[in-house]
Amino acid sequence: MTIVIISSKYQVVIPKDIGHSLNLKSGQKMQMFQLGERIVLIPQKNIKAGRGILKGINPVVKKERDRF
Repeated sequence: MTIVIISSKYQVVIPKDIGHSLNLKSGQKMQMFQLGERIVLIPQKNIKAGRGILKGINPVVKKERDRF
């Protein structure tokens, strides 16, 4: 666990080892929300990063006989 300090402008620096392990880039956007008494940061990924993720998926869904 690493302790960080909140500046007078409510800024927090993400420690270098954590930034590297999560492959964070300078200027990258983060989603932030409050969960009870916790702050959660989620790196926002570029929409192009998901391109091709569904390649090869079978869109046909077998229906049961008693269903419409």
